[in-house]
Amino acid sequence: MTPQPNPQAGAAVKAADRAHVFHSWSAQDLIDPPAVAGAEGSYFWDYDGRRYLDFTSGLVFTNIGYQHPKVVAAIQEQAAQMTTFAPAFAVAARSEAARLIAERTPGDLDKIFFTNGGADAIEHAVRMARLHTGRPKVLSAYRSYHGGTQQAVNITGDPRRWPSDGAAAGVVHFWAPFLYRSRFYAETEEQESTRALEHLETTIAFEGPGTVAAIVLETVPGTAGIMVPPAGYLAGVREICDRHGIVFVLDEVMAGFGRTGEWFAADLFGVVPDLMTFAKGVNSGYVPLGGVAISERIAATFARRPYPGGLTYSGHPLACAAAVATIDVMADEGVVENAKRLGADVVGPALAALAERHPSVGEVRGTGMFWALDLVKDRATREPLVPYNAAGEANAPMAAFTAAAKRQGLWPFVNMNRTHVVPPCNVTEAELKEGFAALDSALSVADEYTV
Repeated sequence: MTPQPNPQAGAAVKAADRAHVFHSWSAQDLIDPPAVAGAEGSYFWDYDGRRYLDFTSGLVFTNIGYQHPKVVAAIQEQAAQMTTFAPAFAVAARSEAARLIAERTPGDLDKIFFTNGGADAIEHAVRMARLHTGRPKVLSAYRSYHGGTQQAVNITGDPRRWPSDGAAAGVVHFWAPFLYRSRFYAETEEQESTRALEHLETTIAFEGPGTVAAIVLETVPGTAGIMVPPAGYLAGVREICDRHGIVFVLDEVMAGFGRTGEWFAADLFGVVPDLMTFAKGVNSGYVPLGGVAISERIAATFARRPYPGGLTYSGHPLACAAAVATIDVMADEGVVENAKRLGADVVGPALAALAERHPSVGEVRGTGMFWALDLVKDRATREPLVPYNAAGEANAPMAAFTAAAKRQGLWPFVNMNRTHVVPPCNVTEAELKEGFAALDSALSVADEYTV
C-alpha cells in the first residue's frame, strides 16, 4: 500500500494521545510518540506519508508481519460467529488453538493455560511452580526480562525491575552465561557454560535447595541482548532442577513461534522444561494472547485440586481464532523455515560484514530472525558505546544512532548499548537488503563515538 499523507489527521491523533494516553516506561512530558496511520507486511507509515521498515516487529510480536489477510479474515469470521465467551466453557477456537500449540511444544507440554499476554503467563507459571513444590523462592537471571506486572518485573533482571523491587518477592538473581561479557573469566563457550552451571549450583546450595520452587530462564534472552546460550547449558540447568526437585520454567514469550528458526527455541537445545510461557508470536499480536504450556507432572498436581487462578478473558475466542490462523499460516507458508534459512544464509553473514566495516560493532550474535549488535566505544576493551542504563546526555551516542536509522527509513529496536535485528519471520531478502543498507548508514554515525 502507498501511504497517503494526511497531516491534519495525524495532528489530531497526536493531540488526543498527548491529552489522554498514559504511556508505559516513559516520563510523560518527555516523549513524542509518532502517529501511525497504517501498517502492512514488514512496514508501517505515518500521516506525513513516511514509510518505515520495521526491524522491531512491533515489540517482537508481528512474526508474520502486519495485516496478514488470512489472520484478519479469521478474526472477522470469529467475530461474526461468537465475539466472546467465558473461559469455563469449551469453545471451538479455544480448543483448536490449544491443540495446535500442544502439537508444537516439546515433550509432554500438552496442557495449555491461556492468559492475555506474556507477563501474566509468567505470573501463573510461578504460581503453579510454588503450589506444585510448596516452596517459596524463584531463581532468575540478571540480563533478563519477563514482564511488567509485579511478580514478573521482580523476576526480571534488568533495570526496569529497580523501581518495583522491594526485596520481598522471593526472587534471587544469578548470572547466566554470556561469554562476550563473562562474569566467570571464561575464554571459551565451554568454560562459560561449565562455570555458569557451577555458579548456579553454588547459588542454590547457599539459598537452600529445599526453598527453591523454580528456575525461570528465557530460552534465548530477548531485550537483554539475544544471548544464545552455549551448548550444554540449558541441559545442565535441566539436570540441576531434576536433582533438587525444582520446576524448570522456560520463557518463550519472545523466542517462540518461529523467531529463532524453530517453533520454540527449546528445540534448538533438545531441552523440555516443566512449564513454558508463550505470547507475542502465537498470533502475531493481532489480539492479546499468551499462555503457559504445562507438563503432565505439573498438570497432575491440579487434577483433583483446584488451580487457584484465572482470567476473565482467558482463551478469548477472537485471540484464539487469530492464533489458529497464524499457526496455519506459519505452517502453510513455511515461515519458520524461512526464518531459519534467512538467519543462517543472509542475516548472519550480512551482519558479520557490517561488523567488519564498523568499529562500533563489538559483537554480532543471534539465530533465525533474532539478532543483536553489541555496540562499543572501544573494541579492544569492549567498553559499551553508552554506560549501563544510560539516560540523557550519557545516552547521546545511541540516540544519534537511532535518529540516523529512522532518517534512513528503518525503525530500529534499541536497548542500552544494543540494536536488535528482529524483523518479521516472513521478511523477504529484498527487505533485509534495504534494512541492512539503512543500518550500514546509521552505524557510521555510531562510529563517530568510538576511540
